[in-house]
Amino acid sequence: MAQIRAIRKRMTAVGTIARITKTMQMIATAKFTAALTRAKNSRPYTNAIRSLVGEVSGAAGEYDSPLFEAQAGAKKELLLVIASDRGLCGAYNGNVFKKALQHIRACRTDDKEIAVETSGKKSVAFFKFQKMIPEAQHVLGDKPSFEDVARIADHYMEDFAEGKWNKISVAYMRFETNARQIPEVIQLLPLAPEANQQEETTGSAANYEFSPSAGEILDDLLPRSVKTALFQMFNDSVVSENIMRMIAMKAATENANDLGKDLRRDYNRARQAQITTELTEIISGAAALE
Repeated sequence: MAQIRAIRKRMTAVGTIARITKTMQMIATAKFTAALTRAKNSRPYTNAIRSLVGEVSGAAGEYDSPLFEAQAGAKKELLLVIASDRGLCGAYNGNVFKKALQHIRACRTDDKEIAVETSGKKSVAFFKFQKMIPEAQHVLGDKPSFEDVARIADHYMEDFAEGKWNKISVAYMRFETNARQIPEVIQLLPLAPEANQQEETTGSAANYEFSPSAGEILDDLLPRSVKTALFQMFNDSVVSENIMRMIAMKAATENANDLGKDLRRDYNRARQAQITTELTEIISGAAALE
């Protein structure tokens, strides 16, 4: 009897877990769909800005920008690590942290200084465990706005131009397809001048007449390019987080359902054994009375 009660209690617990994970899967699916729409909508703008920068650079001649090269006295790199606020998203955070640590160790092996900034509560906890104090902690949630990301980008460009950092990189999860998300460390600053390469490949810069000058246009385009690139990284991170949570919760629900079936089978066997024992006792008692 005690065994049957224990199995019934486990069945109740497993059923509750299955309902919770199923609900979390549905929530993650809804968030993934919304995040994917935002990422898809922003990607054409990001690509267009990048392409336009290359074309205008081809017509700007010897144009120079403080975003193209680190200041002479700058010796330290900044790494922004984008992770999630919550767990239960499979290997999402672990893969990003692994990539970030590889980059940090490579810098230290080459005797280069590196500092870290974080986005997401999980990255704060991780670097605290690694005994690394982040320079700053950003909290943007699962719907990062362009305005919030632009403020971070403005701060980075200002610090880079003033010589605080010689390089600014971002560790994040790039979304490629529903089945493929790739952890990467991407250089945000300095920007690589694309004039020669773009002019050779397209030759389209000569077809434009610029007013104001190409250099003045680049003064506006380059900061926009940094902001849109960083915004795309945040969007990709949110999409990757939610699809990996959706997959993890689907697997958890299936495992809970399978365990529930096994427990139901064990319960039926235990109940059958109990009934058989009770019938045997009744028959034996009746026989003794005769």
